[in-house]
Order: sequence, then C-alpha cells, then structure tokens
Amino acid sequence: MRIALLSTLIFLATMSSSTYSADWAQFRGPNGSGIAEGGSPPVEFGPDNNQLWRVPVGSGHSSPCVVGDSIFLTTYHDGQKQLAVVCLNRKDGAVRWRRKVPHKQIEKGHPSFNPASSTPVSDGKVVVAYFGSYGLICFDMNGAKQWDIPMPLAKSYGGNAISPIIVDDKVIHYRGNFSDHYLLAVNIKTGEEIWKTPLTERFSLSIACTATPIVADDKIILHAANSVKAFDIASGKIVWQAACKTTATSTPVLAGNEVVVATWNQTGESALTPVYPPFEDLLAENDKDGDKSIAKSELPKMMIFHRSEGTEAPANGMPLRFDWIDSNKNGKINQQEWTNWQSKSEQRRAQYKPHGMIAINVNNEGELGEDQLRTLEEQGIPEVPSPLYYDGFVYFVKNGGIITCINLKTGKREYRKRTGGTGTHYASPVIANGNMYTTSGDGDISVIRLGTDPEVLTTNKIGEQVYATPAIVDSIIYVRTHKALYAFGKNPLK
Repeated sequence: MRIALLSTLIFLATMSSSTYSADWAQFRGPNGSGIAEGGSPPVEFGPDNNQLWRVPVGSGHSSPCVVGDSIFLTTYHDGQKQLAVVCLNRKDGAVRWRRKVPHKQIEKGHPSFNPASSTPVSDGKVVVAYFGSYGLICFDMNGAKQWDIPMPLAKSYGGNAISPIIVDDKVIHYRGNFSDHYLLAVNIKTGEEIWKTPLTERFSLSIACTATPIVADDKIILHAANSVKAFDIASGKIVWQAACKTTATSTPVLAGNEVVVATWNQTGESALTPVYPPFEDLLAENDKDGDKSIAKSELPKMMIFHRSEGTEAPANGMPLRFDWIDSNKNGKINQQEWTNWQSKSEQRRAQYKPHGMIAINVNNEGELGEDQLRTLEEQGIPEVPSPLYYDGFVYFVKNGGIITCINLKTGKREYRKRTGGTGTHYASPVIANGNMYTTSGDGDISVIRLGTDPEVLTTNKIGEQVYATPAIVDSIIYVRTHKALYAFGKNPLK
C-alpha cells in the first residue's frame, strides 16, 4: 500500500511538473528579463487562430502573473470605481476568486493610465499586488488576505504604474510620486517593514517612475527618478548611483555583468523637439486677418516636444502656450515677441540632456561619473517599452514599431527595422524560442525571427487595444487586452 501510494504521489508530481514546467511570476517574467524559459509558442495566432480560450476581465494594464495553475491580474471597474485582484484557472481562464481592494480615492494619471496598471507578483504561496490608490496587499493562493500596507494616494502626472517583486523573504517595492519617494522591503509573510530607503531626487511632472526593480547578485537595481541606482538587498543601503536625464519609465535588464537601461526624456533627441518657423512663414500661413501679427486663434498647434506622426497617443506632447510668447499681453504676437521666444527656446534647448540606451557595470560603488556609463545608442530610444538582452545583443522597440539591435560587446548597431506594428507601443517586447513578440497599442502583435538576418514572420491582429506586456509560459502566450485575457497556443493544457 505504501509503495503504491508513493508511486501515485510521484506520478502526480511528475504530471504536475510536466504540465506546468515554468512560471511567469512577475512583470516580464524571470527577473524582468522578458525571456521565456523553453517552449515554443505559436507564431501565428488571433481570435480565430490557435486561440485556446478568451475570458472577459475588468479593465487594466497589468500583465498576467502566471504561477503553477493560476493566473493573477489586477482590475478596475470604472463605473463602480472598484479595484480588485483576480485569480483565474490557467487551464481554461475560469475565475477562481476575485477580491475587492478598498480605497478612499482613485489615483489619477495620464489619459492612457489605468488605476490597475501594476502587475502582481507571486512566489507560489502568496500573491502581492500594488495600487497607487491603496498601497500593497497580500493574499494567499486561495484568496485569503494575509496583510496589507495602506499608503497615501499616489500623485503624479503619468500614474504610479510600478510593480513589486519578491526576493527571498522580501517584497521589494519602489514608490515614486509627489506624495512620497522611497524603496521599501517588507517581510513576505507578515508585511512588516525590513528597511525603507528614502530617495531625494526631485520629482516633477515629467517623471514617471514606473520601472520594476531587478536583481543582480546581492543588489537591487532600480531605474529611478533621473538616476539608476543599486541597493544592498539585506540593508537597503545605496551601493552606487548614476545621475541621468530620464523619466524612469522602462524596466532595466541584466546583461552579463552590466545592467542595460533605456533612459528616455521628452527632449532627449531632435526628433522629439519641433522646429519653430521664421515669423514671415508663420504670418504667411496663419495671419488670417492680415494685421501682420498672430492672434491666439491664429497660432497653429505647436509643441515644446511631440511624438512623431504615426505614433500618436493621448496627450501627445507638451503644447506651446500663447501667453508664453505674448509678453505684452495684448492678445497679439508680433515679430519681436516671436524672435525673443525663438531665442529663449534655443537657449533652453542647448541645455537639454540627451537620452540613451546605457550599460552600467553592476559591480560599481559610489557616485558614478559619465565615464562609467557606456552609451550604446542615442537615437530611437523607447519611451515606455523595456529593452531585452538575448544571445549577446540588446533589442528595443520604440513607438511606430521600430526595432533596434545593438551588439552589447562592441556597442555597434547591427540593424534597425520596422516590425510591422504601428502607432504607440506601451507593452514591452518578449522573446521565446528565438522569436521576439512586439505589441502595438492597437493590438497588433508582430513576431520577428532574431539572428544575423532578422525576419518579420507575421503580424497578428488581436482586434482589441493592448497596453499590457504579454506573458509566455509553457508554449502559451497570454495576452491581456483592454477587454479580455487570451491564451494562444498550439495545444491546450491538460
């Protein structure tokens, strides 16, 4: 009897292991790498092709957290102003439990922001979620609340879409907004604070602070407000830090003994800063009443910075205000006022700091100088999507569906090409079986075969908007749209 029972248990454990051989337990999977461990997800898929199931879920931009036979998401019901953590069955998408998260106010943000934008994290025993409208909250795998840490309402222009991670017995969370700014470690079993490191960088409207921390040996690496920092995991003390002009939007990636970070800012390259025309041209095209001046109604839509045509998003740039130019406040812009404004603009732009894809050795110490930052690329830097490191190369995708490949060792750009996707890209690319999956905001998922001769294999049209980064586990790609969660694969789970 004992032998039979033992054999049965071994068989069940083996069957469970083979069915669910990997997890995608946090934002962008293992250590935020964006790389699926094994498996071969489909290249071609969509609502009528290789769809295993589709389940309507509440709105949200958080990515699927996949652990064992469970999938976790955060959701927001706009009409009811309701936040929730949801657990679904990985096999068929059936909802196992849904737990409402209390709040006094709902966090506001960019028009593209959703109050359920932070991806949950799980160690297979508990799941931890974060809402800028509430704070941290922890449930066991059956949905029983374990602990919570209420926090003041997060306040920022973009929205506090930061995801926590789990490191050993600690939940690590970056909190960056006008209300407070720190890196926090709490006990995963009790929620008790282990350490809390205040951060002193000035927070501004242009700062996003949505990057998820990653781990490098005994250090936490954080893309923070106008900086990249390393913290000691045990104590929370800052090991090294590098100042850089960045909104701290995308998650860094570990590449050997370096960390690669996309430092993007609104005026970081010339493509983002429009050229103002001479006053004569401004008059010729816009002076409707012929009075040799420009009234407020005649000033064309101009920007301090703007996203390029074809990559539009809500709040597509910083508009140029009429009253900034009309210095005498008479409701008209004359040639002298325009000349003065152009001169001020040129002086201001001379102070703009370029952004770039940078690499930093993780074994540094102290305040790092520019000579300790290796710039891999200064053009085509993604605003939101995180970079990837794979087989010696760094990959990144910017708005408009443009992929860039950099040789990490040499810093040489290998190629830049279009993916087939267009428009704004919020989701980060992921890689499985040597193929990269890139996702546009309109729901077009392009699959690119990587290598020395890259090829766009196909562009799959989901037909729904997608801002969340997909998860890839056991040859299945999970895609969270604005309306539903999809599972695409060649073979269903048993």
